[in-house]
Amino acid sequence: MNYTQNEKIEQVTDSTMVVGVDIGSQIHYARAFDNRGRELTKRIFSFHNDLEGFNSFNLWAETLKTENKKTAVLIGCEPTGHYWFAFAKYVNDHQKRLVMVNPFSVKKIKELDDNSPKKTDSKDPKTIAKLVVDGRYSIPYMPEGIYAEIRDLVYSREPIWII
Repeated sequence: MNYTQNEKIEQVTDSTMVVGVDIGSQIHYARAFDNRGRELTKRIFSFHNDLEGFNSFNLWAETLKTENKKTAVLIGCEPTGHYWFAFAKYVNDHQKRLVMVNPFSVKKIKELDDNSPKKTDSKDPKTIAKLVVDGRYSIPYMPEGIYAEIRDLVYSREPIWII
């Protein structure tokens, strides 16, 4: 669905918790914020890129949501390689919304905030969440059913042509 930036901003309400997630190949890092950008966590949360890690993330997010009297969770991340696919599927299967931010925007906003282009696992989730609160995100297309199967077949077929 194509929303204008104002429509995206309106989706982040007082009852929404925004979680910025820095996707890594093995470990992801997350921080939670309210609709005004106030941090709801005392420290960064890290979890592995597997089912056990995703379950711990879900428990962490649900606990924070309850403690802070929020009714919705909006998760933002950068599309880092293929590492985000499993996380996105898990999030969708657990009735949470996942949105994507542009990696170039993350880099530029980070430089604007602290005048340093260095990537750190603690800065990226905050920058990602800030972009989500500002409505600077897109909604990824996640095919389901037969369309997901066709996509998988195309991915499987391409290596066959190389042989």
